[in-house]
Amino acid sequence: MTTTIALPDTSGRAQPYTLIGTPLAAPSGRPATSRVALAAAHVVADPFSPREPSEAPAIDWRATLAFRRHLLDLGLGIAEAMDTAQRGMGLDWPSAFELIRRSLEAATPEERARIASGVGTDQLDPNEVQSLDDVVGAYLDQLDAVQGLGGRAILMASRALARIARGSEDYALVYERVLASADQPVILHWLGDMFDPALKGYWGSEALGPAMETALQIIAANAAKIDGIKLSLLDEAWEIEMRRRLPVGVKMYTGDDFNYPRLIRGDDQGFSHALLGIFDPIAAAAALALEALDRGDGERFEALLTPTVPLSRHVFSTPTRHYKTGVVFLAWLNGHQDHFVMVGGAQAMRPLPYFTELFRLADQAGLLRDPDLAVQRMRRLLALYGADA
Repeated sequence: MTTTIALPDTSGRAQPYTLIGTPLAAPSGRPATSRVALAAAHVVADPFSPREPSEAPAIDWRATLAFRRHLLDLGLGIAEAMDTAQRGMGLDWPSAFELIRRSLEAATPEERARIASGVGTDQLDPNEVQSLDDVVGAYLDQLDAVQGLGGRAILMASRALARIARGSEDYALVYERVLASADQPVILHWLGDMFDPALKGYWGSEALGPAMETALQIIAANAAKIDGIKLSLLDEAWEIEMRRRLPVGVKMYTGDDFNYPRLIRGDDQGFSHALLGIFDPIAAAAALALEALDRGDGERFEALLTPTVPLSRHVFSTPTRHYKTGVVFLAWLNGHQDHFVMVGGAQAMRPLPYFTELFRLADQAGLLRDPDLAVQRMRRLLALYGADA
């Protein structure tokens, strides 16, 4: 039986849309063996809290941890307290640490090995940082806290370092000092300024070529302390070039939410692992695709992930920093949370046509796991906007 919903166009005129997608089958739940795959998982806000959205975040811990259980049960790993969780854009360090602690405690020993947690300097106000020592101290405070829980670390790019560093030498100094305190290899994090404008000029240059040279030199000098680097530049050519120049044993984790199928599948000279925000809303497709890749079935891998690319490109459309709104919207459509309210009120950061197109693209990729529920919730959103569905 087909289902049709009236979706308004940009003029507000209702246009009938008939769902065509078939929900994906359930993955086996076995973790991938050919690739490491981490989903940057979002947090679920508490809509009943009286706390003002502009203040410290109100989090629904039950729903937030339930979503992590969903990801782990699919066989995926988790990049915890990263940018999808509003880190630096609503989720403060005390809340991030509480999230990391709760996630690790809720996981089995095997699952904890599939969780890596964001370590940064966001307890600092970048405008008040006086020295590189301030940056190093902030990194070490967070690193010690995560390592004290037995957690693995992702060394996140620092807004404070981007503001105060005078050149590549300052980056080398900071990373050397912080990495010396890592008790196990960490994942570095290079986030382009399309995700966070405050990170413009990271590694000491606004030009990608010189910036990459600095990052590669830091990695080479500290390779024993580095598991890999997550690259989020939305440019596959730069990622492939850097991937081919990494020291042996250092992984490339793609953060390219535009080109991830080709980068993960790779070529005759290598491949990328995954640390992706888009793996949150497309978790089922990602898990099935990785199962296919483990079997050596590259065609099935492509067939599962390629239809998700238009959706991902729309989720991460400019202004890219607001992509979390699309991630949480899809979680709501799919019944992973009971409301569409976000930390910091970020549900208001995209216009209605963004959501109607996401609905279509999710359907076409088979990512609406219960189409009737998704239609019901889409109609609820349209009514809120004054549209008749």
